Amino acid sequence: MKVLVTGGAGYIGSHTVYQLIAEGHDVVVYDNLSKGHRRAVASQALFVKGDLRDGVLLAGVLKSHQIEAVVHFAADSLVGESMSAPSKYYHNNVVATLALLDTMRACQVKKIVFSSTAAVYGQPESCPIREDMPTQPTNVYGRTKLVIEGMMADFSMAYGLQYVSLRYFNAAGALVGGQIGEDHKPESHLLPLILQTALGQRPSISIYGTDYDTEDGTCIRDYIHVTDLAHAHVLALGHLAAGGASRVYNLGSEQGFSVRQVIKQAKKVTGIDFTVIEAGRRAGDPGVLVASAAKIRAELGWQTKQSDLETIIASAWQWHKAFPGGYKEDINKGVFTNG
Repeated sequence: MKVLVTGGAGYIGSHTVYQLIAEGHDVVVYDNLSKGHRRAVASQALFVKGDLRDGVLLAGVLKSHQIEAVVHFAADSLVGESMSAPSKYYHNNVVATLALLDTMRACQVKKIVFSSTAAVYGQPESCPIREDMPTQPTNVYGRTKLVIEGMMADFSMAYGLQYVSLRYFNAAGALVGGQIGEDHKPESHLLPLILQTALGQRPSISIYGTDYDTEDGTCIRDYIHVTDLAHAHVLALGHLAAGGASRVYNLGSEQGFSVRQVIKQAKKVTGIDFTVIEAGRRAGDPGVLVASAAKIRAELGWQTKQSDLETIIASAWQWHKAFPGGYKEDINKGVFTNG
């Protein structure tokens, strides 16, 4: 298919672009580079720098490249920032996605795979979390994603939009081979923070809360390798291409690892005994968040192949060692061959 990937220069978007190309799709990446990295875009993809609210540019891209489907990643995603700057999140997530959907409708593009989040569930009543459980987001970021899911459902009923919404748990790791990885500024995810500590870029890594009702007292999360996650987008696209009905799916490994377990495995993989500090709980952090991915396994045949903790950490470590300053150092060296 001819696919437009919004936010395709970001962490998950760039990995999905590689996967789409490997599966034979023609890919156009559309990104304003506010958070993404031009260097992360695969050389086989066409890159367009643009904003989703620029309807003229976006419509021109959809028409001139005969786009058949959109994979939509472009969004702001920092939970803390969403609470202090809700206007930014409603504009950049909700308003921009509405602009995208309107432009798609005008150009007769009726298929979209959407990057949603487990944050739509808020504080779950029990685990593993299923798609039919209540959606009660506790932060603005999660609320914006849930609003978008509602918009797509409304567009589906009124205009015939076909969509798949993928609710992620904790994406982690890097493309095996080390070409691309995870580079956020500021960084808020546990694994890259751990690996930056192992590299000596941070003095220590903090464990926030050691008194949870878990085996070792620390929070448990469901980690999924970013390549497994990318593959789910390709399957979702195939489902829509075959005329499949709109769906909502969880994406997770269905197993949880505690903060202490992740740190222990990282020390084993890196061979570095970095400093760990125990701190108090952060407000709003649930003790356990683990997905049920039974629905997407049963309906689309999705399987995780690289989401064991050792593979996740080893792939991320390979990239962090090769790009210790992130993509910025690579760009400064002039390695910029795809555009």
